[in-house]
Amino acid sequence: MSQISVSTDQLQAIGNGTLAYVRKIEAETAAKLIGQPIQLTQGQELFCLYNANGQPISISQSYEAAVGNAMEHELVSVMVQ
Repeated sequence: MSQISVSTDQLQAIGNGTLAYVRKIEAETAAKLIGQPIQLTQGQELFCLYNANGQPISISQSYEAAVGNAMEHELVSVMVQ
């Protein structure tokens, strides 16, 4: 898989309303986004779906669920690290 670099401004400009990105997040980040503590079991991961402008849309327990959520919102999703 090839990787390309796109700045936040570029991503927002090309994807506003049509493009979203998925990023793996820590429990602390999820807690800040939803406003309450998150308890994770060891090895459990969280993935956040963000609009192209950086606004969080949803938090999921799998990458596949996050992509599914993007599809429900009629957004094309990309994975960022």
